[in-house]
Amino acid sequence: MSTPPSANDASLRAFRGELRARLIAAREALTPQAHAAKCREIERPLEAFLEALPIKAMGFCWPFRAEFDARPLAMRAIARGLRTCLPVVAGSDAPLTFRDWTPSSEMAEDRYGIHIPAAGEALRPDAIIMPLNAFDEGGYRLGYGGGYFDRTLAALNPRPLAIGVGFELARVDSIRPQAHDLRMDAIVTEAGVFVVEDGRLKQR
Repeated sequence: MSTPPSANDASLRAFRGELRARLIAAREALTPQAHAAKCREIERPLEAFLEALPIKAMGFCWPFRAEFDARPLAMRAIARGLRTCLPVVAGSDAPLTFRDWTPSSEMAEDRYGIHIPAAGEALRPDAIIMPLNAFDEGGYRLGYGGGYFDRTLAALNPRPLAIGVGFELARVDSIRPQAHDLRMDAIVTEAGVFVVEDGRLKQR
């Protein structure tokens, strides 16, 4: 018999749901010009950070609901000799898989309406750029609630470098992390690169 959710569980879900909805709405309310400018401001420190890493394959996400658009950065990474890949949902309780992506890849939409390569070689990324709806001073990110990235990071060995990317408007004191929530290794916003040291964000 399953254990019924406690009042604390319900309170946490309500808190996270309200936080997620509020910050997605704030992101989607940005004008196209402001959104594009913030993406360019993120690209500069993020690209410099990535170029200093000894990686061969980079995972990123197709932009969804006014998230940071990593496609220009991914195309430049390909030009530098890196391989790039997009996550694919294999099952509701399974880790994500990653498919090779290039600008010429044929694309399809998954069950959530997110673009993924229709076919392609399976890759194992050395670093993953993860979109976020909120992040806190402990280096935790709030996604959409499915737990896909947490399961993926926990399953991959060695674990890829986890880089949360989003706008400063998503910064909060705490997302109220739980045991299954995994810290990012770094978070990048238009304010720069913040690495997680001793359980706290520290600007590089």
